[in-house]
Amino acid sequence: MRRHGHGGGRPDSPLEPIERASAEELRALQLERLRWSVAHAYANVASYRAKCEAAGVVPQDLAALADLRHFPFTLKDDLRAHYPFGMFAVPRERLARLHASSGTTGRPTVVGYTQADIDTWAGLVARSIRAAGGRPGDIVHVAYGYGLFTGGLGAHYGAERLGCTVVPMSGGQTQKQVQLICDLKPDIIMVTPSYMLAIADEFERQGLDPAASSLRIGIFGAEPWTEGLRADIERRLGIEALDIYGLSEVMGPGVASECAQARGGLTVWEDHFYPEIIDPVSGAVLPDGAQGELVFTTLTKEALPLVRYRTRDLTRLLPPGARPMRRMARITGRSDDMLIIRGVNVFPTQIEAVLLEIAGLSPHYQLEVSREGHLDELAVHVECVPGTDPGTPPREQLRRTLELSIKERIGVSARVSVREPGALERSAGKAQRVIDHRRAR
Repeated sequence: MRRHGHGGGRPDSPLEPIERASAEELRALQLERLRWSVAHAYANVASYRAKCEAAGVVPQDLAALADLRHFPFTLKDDLRAHYPFGMFAVPRERLARLHASSGTTGRPTVVGYTQADIDTWAGLVARSIRAAGGRPGDIVHVAYGYGLFTGGLGAHYGAERLGCTVVPMSGGQTQKQVQLICDLKPDIIMVTPSYMLAIADEFERQGLDPAASSLRIGIFGAEPWTEGLRADIERRLGIEALDIYGLSEVMGPGVASECAQARGGLTVWEDHFYPEIIDPVSGAVLPDGAQGELVFTTLTKEALPLVRYRTRDLTRLLPPGARPMRRMARITGRSDDMLIIRGVNVFPTQIEAVLLEIAGLSPHYQLEVSREGHLDELAVHVECVPGTDPGTPPREQLRRTLELSIKERIGVSARVSVREPGALERSAGKAQRVIDHRRAR
């Protein structure tokens, strides 16, 4: 594995002062910024102010970091309920950019950024790339999707901020991915881990050794992945594979990132995001080291300040590594029923909403998720309504219509099978809507 040296002998970039700060200095900065962020949300986001009034708290109650536990949570449902601009704390005219992620009913979750927010985001992704071993002058091949998804542009702006040369490839066109990696000789690739293995497959299909490429670092995110997958990527490509974490509501990629000097946990950039771990049922704050749901409070965001945002991701907080900030363990699952398919958030209720709009389909359905080779595959099994002849064209037409609707509305490809009435197993209790074969691997 090529873990030594940097292209052209480029020197290491110096750490930012906060990365060398003491724990006391970091906590003091967090409290100062936390007070500002909560006051900013309270003053400018009517729905959050109403929550605080119902809970009997005001920003002045924040005398210490531990006092944050008395403030109400922010939920993804809050963003949906106030779609599209109701959660913003600045006038719409101050927004420099909008991104969006899929929602459970086809209505996207819209997030916005002031120019200062974009500058902060770029700086944190640059910090993440540097922590992974990237240096100014490196060529960074970005194969995350560009567009409303935050991955592509987030990685792009961060790499440019660090002083790297960016190849804005985006996703897909796997043959061209391989060609550009061979021709342009990038040092770093930023992509989902599953697609990285698909690129490795294409190298081999062309008779090329993926481990002989110029790549030395892979920065992978947008979907859960395991230590086993890391080992497979590193073995096949001869690179160092590091994890990056983010979510569009909180910022995008770069909320936390794995450092080359402290693998095994992702450093949370605590000067901008204050993490908590809570019991997903009671909402009680749990001590560091305990497994629970990850909650973030943004400390510097202008456009969309979020106080105690429930991510639904399950993890635990670890002691600091090479920097004073705490680290987080790999995400082990979700406290809700969301699936991540090739970097796209998919809820069973999204599928349900789509199929119920198609005459001839019943509400009885089941999702089956598998990993074919290295890519996630989604199969949707649904019943037709009684009276639909299984041998007639309408049933095939229903299948094609649902596949197209899922692709257009949710942004993910699915294999649909339309079954006879009664073909799917019924449950006396809660219906098993999802069979995820990936969890058994």
